[in-house]
Amino acid sequence: MPSAIPIVTLPDGDKVPALGQGTWAMAERPARRAAEIAALRLGLDLGLSLIDTAEMYADGAAESLVAEAIAGRRDEVFLVSKVLPQNATRRGTLAACERSLKRLRTDRIDLYLLHWRGSAPLAETLAAFAELRRAGKIRHWGVSNLDINDMAELAGHAGGEACATNQLLYNLMRRGIEHDLLPWCRQRRMPVMAYSPIEQGRLLKHKSLAAIAARHGASPARVALAWLLRQDGVIAIPKAGSVEHVRENRATLDVTLSPQDLAELDHAFPPPRGPRPLEML
Repeated sequence: MPSAIPIVTLPDGDKVPALGQGTWAMAERPARRAAEIAALRLGLDLGLSLIDTAEMYADGAAESLVAEAIAGRRDEVFLVSKVLPQNATRRGTLAACERSLKRLRTDRIDLYLLHWRGSAPLAETLAAFAELRRAGKIRHWGVSNLDINDMAELAGHAGGEACATNQLLYNLMRRGIEHDLLPWCRQRRMPVMAYSPIEQGRLLKHKSLAAIAARHGASPARVALAWLLRQDGVIAIPKAGSVEHVRENRATLDVTLSPQDLAELDHAFPPPRGPRPLEML
């Protein structure tokens, strides 16, 4: 039997799978559409019920693709989408959410994120999130790509304590958040959602990763994902555009890294020794 999917608890007690499905760069090539929909559906079959998307991805077409993939299965899915910063005023957020709901063909988004910080005041975005929650159009809200100073400011706003997650660029090559931002989130029991967990494939060419993967009879991608998933409070959202890739991601949960593996990974990909600017893709 494959290993069970670990569970991550949101600040309000709701539980989500630690391994989900990303959709960045999906819906950009019509020839790939059927394969991408099949991949998302297989992911649901395998328990990868968290699906992350955004109004930005393929100018909304990724949300429409997700709608087709989850048709008839909405209640199985923990659905995440995001509002662009240029839309993140109070009125703009409300309107953007309505557009996303229409593309997603649903009456609610489970987790709605501010994609990154722009010029709109955080207080306006939070007011819109609160209004959307009262209306039942979103169940939780969070942020993405906010650094520790932004998070401290957010926490100081009325209602800021309701933030459910910070979605961040986090992988073996991008460990800067471990110095201050990741501990800050953990102190508040706020999960981190790691996007680009294999650095858009660039990690896979690293010799140290390949050597550890060979010891486990696994792929380098599985080792990179296993490194993230061994941590409490971290959700990984790799994109998989084929059913084979989905099966590969799911098999990550059968990889258990040893202390030797972890020491070698720390040597090859050193943790930060001081604060670093927040990285984004």
